[in-house]
Amino acid sequence: MLKKIIDVKIENRKNNNCNKTENYILTCSHPHVYTLGKSGNENNLLINNSIIKSQKLDYYKINRGGDITYHGPGQLIIYPILDLENFFTDIHKYLRFLEEAVIMTLQEFNIKSGRIKKLTGVWVDINSQNPKKICAMGVKSSRWVTMHGLALNVSTDLSYFNNIIPCGINDKEVTSIEKETNKVIQMIIVENKLIKNLCKIFEFELKKKYILGRQKNRKLRQQKTFTGVVDHVKRRYCFVSSDEITDDIKIKSRDMKNACCLGA
Repeated sequence: MLKKIIDVKIENRKNNNCNKTENYILTCSHPHVYTLGKSGNENNLLINNSIIKSQKLDYYKINRGGDITYHGPGQLIIYPILDLENFFTDIHKYLRFLEEAVIMTLQEFNIKSGRIKKLTGVWVDINSQNPKKICAMGVKSSRWVTMHGLALNVSTDLSYFNNIIPCGINDKEVTSIEKETNKVIQMIIVENKLIKNLCKIFEFELKKKYILGRQKNRKLRQQKTFTGVVDHVKRRYCFVSSDEITDDIKIKSRDMKNACCLGA
């Protein structure tokens, strides 16, 4: 998907074409994994490899910006794959747009949130002595095409953050939508609201919604829900049926031609 967009851009420049590039929003949930950004500090991982293995966790160094974070069940992951030349060529503005969409979404759950100067992401209780991070962000771009994205804690087991110094910030806590509202919140509701607000902020219209995975039976394919996970080692998006998701899920590769995406 990413390569397809970049190939179009390269072809346009080489032959002075004006072929349009597509934009996508991928939504997924990960198994338990810690990821360290390219500018991160390994000392912010507070457990050793033996503990990682015994608790069936994973740990990868990846090529996004930022420091260390945790991904796992109950966390909504959004990976926008956008050609910013269709919008604006400013990574800082792009991050602020992502933050604003999350802030708007949290407001719909009566959660007041905002930004903290010099700290990327979305926070609650920003004016208190103990602000808490509810959404982490780490992005990368190639030829102005974005990769990676945001992680919003919905019903996340926050105890997994105790094994790291989240985002390399040792004097701030993390929180979730369920913790802030003291209510059980369905992931699909949050996902739909956040996608709607991303459409508003970036001023694009969602034109297609694809179903994840390969199914021989078209009717089954239309009905079945799939979830995406990322193979950080080979840096590719992979998808599995949601009824196959377990805490110790093994990555299953799928052809990106049949990947689920929300097309903008």
